[in-house]
Amino acid sequence: MIALLRILLILPVFILICTTGSIFCLIRPFHKNNTLVIARTLGALAPLFGIKLIVRVPKRSVYTPQVFIANHQNTYDLVTLTAAVSEGTVSIGKKSIRWLPFFGQLYWLCGNILIDRNNRTSARKTIDQVCQRIVDKKLSVWMFPEGTRSRGKGLLAFKMGAFHTAIHAKVPIVPVVLSTTTNFKLNCLNNGYAIVEMLEPIDSEPYHTAKALAADCQQLMSDKIVTLDREVSILNQRN
Repeated sequence: MIALLRILLILPVFILICTTGSIFCLIRPFHKNNTLVIARTLGALAPLFGIKLIVRVPKRSVYTPQVFIANHQNTYDLVTLTAAVSEGTVSIGKKSIRWLPFFGQLYWLCGNILIDRNNRTSARKTIDQVCQRIVDKKLSVWMFPEGTRSRGKGLLAFKMGAFHTAIHAKVPIVPVVLSTTTNFKLNCLNNGYAIVEMLEPIDSEPYHTAKALAADCQQLMSDKIVTLDREVSILNQRN
């Protein structure tokens, strides 16, 4: 019953955000902060899913392009991780997203980068294009190095695209970690706490290989998930 009521409430709200967001983006198509505006709006929906969201994003006095990497768990990422998106950031997603009703058009108009993951040659060219956009337009990019949702399997092995991008563009890589949300249920009134935390930037220039950078980032993020899950468990016991 709770799931049905949530769907009846959230679906029209989501469609409204997508349609009004698309109109907003048509006024300034592909603006570097379109993704920020829409992401923060989606992040504000977390309470509708019974999620008490804690967001830890350090304030930056000076903007610099970066490559953000985050763990990718499930659909709840759309209302949790989005709350941590920073200025000047676009994400990289599959070309097929463009055809999703309402959201796909908004995603494209926000200026996010669409790639064909089934075409390795195209993917390599995309990395070069992303590096060029980082350098020329001073953009930051948000990527999911696992390449797919983990769906309760823990942190999956990282693909190298994000790390090649950071090294070639000579920009820092910033891990963003979300506590485990695989226990969240649409039919649960109170799903408890979730914590999304942006870690300190990692200088990519000392790394000679993407593999070494990926290994360090994966270990750092894996350790942080354990820490955040422990904190969430304590917070949920208190409430």
